[in-house]
Amino acid sequence: MAHTVGGCSLALIFIIVLLLVKANIDACKRGDVTVEPSHVISLGSAVNISCSLKPEQGCPQYSSLNRLILYKVNEKINLLHGHFLSSQVTDLPLGTTVFFCKLACSKKKELRICGAEISVGVVPEQPQNLSCIQKGERGTVNCTWDRGRDTHLYTTYTLQLNGPKNLTWQKQCNGHYCDHLDLGVNLIPELPESSYTAKVTATNRLGNASSFPSTFTFWDIVRPLPPCDIRIKCVNASVSRCILQWSDEGLVLLNRLRYRPNSSWSWKMVSATNVKGRHDLLDLKPFTEYEFQISSKLHLYKGSWSDWSESLRTQTPEEEPTGTLDVWYMKQHIDYSRQQISLFWKNMSLSEARGKILHYRVTLQEVAGGKVTLQNITEHTSWTWVIPRTGNWVVTVSAANSKGSSLPTRINITDLLGPGLPAPRQVSANSKGVDNIMVTWEPPGKAAPAVQEYVVEWRELHPRGGTQPPLNWLRTTPYNVSALISENIKPYSCYEISVYALSGDQRGGSSIRANSKHKAPLSGPHINAISEEKGSVLISWNEVPAQEQMGCLLHYRIYWKEQDSNSQPQLCEIPYRVSLNSHSIDSLQPRVTYVLWMTALTAAGESPPGNKREFCLEGYLFFFRPSDLSGVVKKFQTQRTAPGPRNIPSWRRRRSCPWTGS
Repeated sequence: MAHTVGGCSLALIFIIVLLLVKANIDACKRGDVTVEPSHVISLGSAVNISCSLKPEQGCPQYSSLNRLILYKVNEKINLLHGHFLSSQVTDLPLGTTVFFCKLACSKKKELRICGAEISVGVVPEQPQNLSCIQKGERGTVNCTWDRGRDTHLYTTYTLQLNGPKNLTWQKQCNGHYCDHLDLGVNLIPELPESSYTAKVTATNRLGNASSFPSTFTFWDIVRPLPPCDIRIKCVNASVSRCILQWSDEGLVLLNRLRYRPNSSWSWKMVSATNVKGRHDLLDLKPFTEYEFQISSKLHLYKGSWSDWSESLRTQTPEEEPTGTLDVWYMKQHIDYSRQQISLFWKNMSLSEARGKILHYRVTLQEVAGGKVTLQNITEHTSWTWVIPRTGNWVVTVSAANSKGSSLPTRINITDLLGPGLPAPRQVSANSKGVDNIMVTWEPPGKAAPAVQEYVVEWRELHPRGGTQPPLNWLRTTPYNVSALISENIKPYSCYEISVYALSGDQRGGSSIRANSKHKAPLSGPHINAISEEKGSVLISWNEVPAQEQMGCLLHYRIYWKEQDSNSQPQLCEIPYRVSLNSHSIDSLQPRVTYVLWMTALTAAGESPPGNKREFCLEGYLFFFRPSDLSGVVKKFQTQRTAPGPRNIPSWRRRRSCPWTGS
């Protein structure tokens, strides 16, 4: 089968060649087209094109009707009656132009006589920047050069290398993109100082040009292969001494190393001479992902560096944590004898943790007795416990990884807010974009020189979804009286912000509420109950949902007006407090049915009304002693017999409030 296919292929090629030959014969059977001086000319040269009819190949009836037409591609450039036509053509463009000669015996029919191609080009420019390289000690010589401008002609490039003992190697290529050649020759290290000369010559029909010779030795052009098999070992599993190892080609003399943490863009460079694939690194950071690369060179002054090796990425061993935890706390009274202590701390930075933090150790101790009350180990960054409200307490917190623990952070549990403490003054907060709040304050008067640092604390006042809001804080020097807070700040949420001045064991603070962005609440409070208490009306309501408050609430408003009245409603405004959910008003008249509703306000505006409730205040019932009744009856009888309208006592006129369904 293979033989049959091969035979068919050869037969097909033979048929195609015959058809092409026959087509060429048929195309020129009536005459010839000649070109002088050549079918290949240089740019700007002129050329003569002649067209001639063969005997008895003119028009079939009258030879006097012969009209020869010369076409340049599809453009007529000359026409002549007779058997011969000649025309000079100039200004031909670079590249190949096709000319045709045709015979016209009538206006409707033209017979093709023959054609010719003329190629216009330029002499090759001298090849420039010839350079040769051998990749690896066992590689082959590969040379590259700049060809210069396109000749627009078939051009051959010949690379020749001459070596010691009159050895010569030569190789050719052609085409528009011929600018490099691999000679397939290996320069051997046994003759490292022997001189070699390379030259490339470009040749076409118009001429030739040769490059300047390039002379070099083995050391000059051999570029070693990149190092391989890179590995690292840290002695005693410590970063105090880590050994980087790799494999090189045999003649490598120089190495350069570069390495960086994965989090960095900049490399640290190290040069090493004659190290035989080994180098000690003494400045690595523990528990850090590093990237290592190595390059090689054969000679101190000659040749070029290898490509960088493939990267080795590895993590260095852990070390004992350094530094201390940033710890903060909150106190909350439970009853007259107990209080809840909530501790919070921030994760250590990678450079401080120096490994994976496995757990935190919390110790709670009463100072007076010196007795450890509680020790706890937790993997979380917070801890809560209940302790007596009496006595002085101290807490220590430390972080531990597989190599050891950090130094403990010591916190004395004191009142953070209270009279007599050096609290910052004039605390204010202003929005700085969607997710930033600028907090400013003034130092705590005469106590300002004793302030060691300020702590700014914030947390969401009404977290959405009912989850416990995270506590956030930052520390600043005693010389700063402002801080930009941005961690866990969301628009349309209200935050409670406190600024504490720390001075020894004293920690006084001031608090405000603020938001980064706000607008009018989406709904008003929902009134859930209205009751009468000693002639006043007590209104109770449900808080506006957190997702509808749209910032910090400033006030509530309670509106009321008589039922079916067109008069403007009356109102009272109540400052917003977190725990406030009821309020009494005493402006309602007894036995009158009212409609009541509420709204909420932020600094951006007032919410729509909440639900409406109807209510009627019953008023007091009067009771009389029997000794008083005779006087009342006598007064009634006197008014009954007196002229004019009757004045019926109010106790007689009183009736109950109508049913309102509320």
